[in-house]
Amino acid sequence: MKHYSDTCEMIVLSSLEKVFPLQEPVFSPECCRFSGLYGEIVSFQIACRFKGLRKETHKVQITSQFQDQVHVRQVLHVPSAYPAHAKRDSNYISHIPGLYPDLLRELEKAEIVLVPDHWQSLWIDVAIPDSLPGGTYPVTISLRDSKNSEVVSVAVDIEVIPAHLPPQDLFHTEWFHGDCLADYYNVPVFSERHWSILENFISFYGKRGMNMILTPIFTPPLDTAIGGERTTIQLVDIEQNEHCFHFDFSRLERWVDICQKAGIKYFEMAHLFTQWGAYHAPKIMAAKNGQEIQLFGWNTPASGEYTAFLDQFLPALKEELKRLGIFENTFFHISDEPEKEHLDSYAIARKSVMPHLMDCKLLDALSDYSFYEMGIVERPVCATNHIEPFLDHNVPHLWSYYCTAQCVDVANRFMAMPSARNRVYGLQVYKYDIEGILHWGFNFYNSEHSLHHINPYEVTDCEGSFPSGDAFLVYPGSNGFPEESIRLMVLHEAKQDHRALKLLETYIGKESVIQLLEETLSHPISFCNYPKSNAYFMGVRNKVNQLIKNLI
Repeated sequence: MKHYSDTCEMIVLSSLEKVFPLQEPVFSPECCRFSGLYGEIVSFQIACRFKGLRKETHKVQITSQFQDQVHVRQVLHVPSAYPAHAKRDSNYISHIPGLYPDLLRELEKAEIVLVPDHWQSLWIDVAIPDSLPGGTYPVTISLRDSKNSEVVSVAVDIEVIPAHLPPQDLFHTEWFHGDCLADYYNVPVFSERHWSILENFISFYGKRGMNMILTPIFTPPLDTAIGGERTTIQLVDIEQNEHCFHFDFSRLERWVDICQKAGIKYFEMAHLFTQWGAYHAPKIMAAKNGQEIQLFGWNTPASGEYTAFLDQFLPALKEELKRLGIFENTFFHISDEPEKEHLDSYAIARKSVMPHLMDCKLLDALSDYSFYEMGIVERPVCATNHIEPFLDHNVPHLWSYYCTAQCVDVANRFMAMPSARNRVYGLQVYKYDIEGILHWGFNFYNSEHSLHHINPYEVTDCEGSFPSGDAFLVYPGSNGFPEESIRLMVLHEAKQDHRALKLLETYIGKESVIQLLEETLSHPISFCNYPKSNAYFMGVRNKVNQLIKNLI
């Protein structure tokens, strides 16, 4: 579906295409049949190329019965100096440094500045309202010049399936870094301006289906150089009087209230011990004799003095969580990503707190099945490239994660990867009954090991440490609100797929749903073997929708 005028051309594309300025995108009719259930966001793109001699500003006009539910943004390109590791597979768009389409920016005055002979993309989200009966409805996108004359337009049909997308039952956490927001916006931690920014970002976080949030009771001991520290962000005020501690949970209560208003139901407490081994206590600040001091940190062994502190803190925290009504929905971490050589230190750290956490839910990212086999991790969050032993043993309450190291064969969200590699995750976690998904970077704006802060609009790869796209899903907008990425929207689509499959399962059973997903494939879907074409995802989702329509 390509539309021309004397000065402009437009092409309808699915949400899975990535449009580069000097590469003409291909219209694929098999990818441009759009349908959605009540409560779903249907996304697609309109690529346009201006054929004038100088840039011009055109107005974007939307005409549709969905009028109030259509959201239009422009896809902008961001720099990537490090798009991929040297260790990679062939399923990348490119591994060459350059500009990659990622940032979704609101249109000022519903206008787009068209640059001559460059392909640009508009990202269109249509939120399907349940006020419309089932049927097909056109959405017309037009460009109008400074004289308000129509330059070019295209109509896209959206089929409304008259069934409600069920609530999300998949746990999803993207680690939220409140200290990075204070650092980027240069505001004091927990100042009123910081609270306002936190609320803005948490609101978007919940809106896109993240229903669990990392809660900084202490400054999270994550991605911090040994001996170094991150900006202090500690929700719990502590006062030390000789060997007794007093805890003020007022800020934690405010945090919980903001999160619950955003639709976030589950809370994960910041890790109780340092990353990669659980050898030390996290940085913990306290007031003593009217002075702020650092109680614990890298010089504090995991057991001993710190254990005595936790013996007072954890019972008090649990009582507060019960008072706030979230104890049953709270998860605790021991230490992140322990490996085989950390087995003893992890076990010792865990043993020191288990008298207080026997009635709590524990969750940790790891990849070595022996940890689970020894019974020291209740809910393992396994890297997708090491998950097979966990699946083979039918581990209950299994979670999955990927990050920088999952760069070969498995799903991921790097900017240099095709969006289909992001979208497939919903099908995979559905097939294998994964209980929850975790990722370390919703908004990490530091260098590796948090040695210093970065501007994510200029540095998207933590200075050559992680492929662009690993460390954050949103950008820090100039007004204190996040700007989203196409990677976040595609991940949201993956979770919508998961919810639609759950709905279809209630009609035909899980075995038949999986058969539908795999009937055109030469190999069953796994975490390292999966369909890679955009046409597959658009086609199979339409099949699911049509089957739901027929069954209801």
